[in-house]
Amino acid sequence: MQRILNVALVGYGFVGKVFHAPLIAHTPGLRLRSVVSSDAGKVHADHAEVRVIGDAEVAFADPDIDLVVIAAPNTAHAPLAEAALAQGKHVVVDKPFTVTLEEARQIVAHAARAQRIVSVFQNRRWDADFLTVQKLIVQNALGEVAEFHSHFDRYRPVVADRWRERDQPGSGVWYDLGPHLLDQALQLFGMPEAISADIALQRDGAQTADYFHVLLRYPTLRVVLHAGALVAAHGPRFAVHGTRGSYIKHGMDPQEEALRSGQVPGQAAWGKDPQPGTLRLGTQEEARAEVVESVRGDYLRYYALLRDAILQGNAPPVTTAQALQVMSMLEFGMRSSAERREIACTPID
Repeated sequence: MQRILNVALVGYGFVGKVFHAPLIAHTPGLRLRSVVSSDAGKVHADHAEVRVIGDAEVAFADPDIDLVVIAAPNTAHAPLAEAALAQGKHVVVDKPFTVTLEEARQIVAHAARAQRIVSVFQNRRWDADFLTVQKLIVQNALGEVAEFHSHFDRYRPVVADRWRERDQPGSGVWYDLGPHLLDQALQLFGMPEAISADIALQRDGAQTADYFHVLLRYPTLRVVLHAGALVAAHGPRFAVHGTRGSYIKHGMDPQEEALRSGQVPGQAAWGKDPQPGTLRLGTQEEARAEVVESVRGDYLRYYALLRDAILQGNAPPVTTAQALQVMSMLEFGMRSSAERREIACTPID
């Protein structure tokens, strides 16, 4: 029989409750053993059998814990990861990995010394729409890609009273949604030559960035990454244009909404996108449109791959090299926006 890995989850706010806890609980081979939280009632309402511990150090000291998952505020990521590694645990950190590239490098070095896996939760690699775009590009359905537009827009005109929207390191939409869009672009196209970023505060009362518009420059390809909080009428989630045609996709992957509503991950219809995209091929005069059913999304895949990495020695679903690439791009983007110029994306050590 396959060994069961015991997991300690740090944090039971939105991300811990909606994403990590149900995905861990429904991944074969993983057991949610403990949750670090000050609200035992909230945890036990969803997971009655789980131990709730108020102190992360106590949870990390449990010899039965194999894996620590960190879903705490961003400024706590680095110290919590260091503390878990010091106790010999494998570690998953929700994005962003840390709030600085230097912190990320220190954690990667610590994990290497401890011979433990550290990985970043990039669940949107398993979005239905992204998997479909990835498949079309791999199959060369669009020819050589010339333009890639990725939007993650919301309509939230009122600034919420929460840590993600306060003026502190690692807050704001660039560190919230930027890691997802950057990671997807890097998965498809690798590191760009340069980045031009406009990161701004647009809403009344905004304390941290709620808008970004970023251009990644490749030799011929141009990649546009965009997110805003004042977009009531959403455009395409993806628009990809190549030498053979274009792919347009509206709507978001359904898994987050399913998790919010309490649906069980892995059910028969799990990850099925109800809004297919459109592939338009041929010349302007003779173009033909084809409906493209999305590849089924599967956030459980992240934890299944992580389980296999721990038990079988496979590569983790998000490697440390990939995590450091995203952190470097976040900092390049911040520098580009602050200096109002294009920044070369030099390789990281």
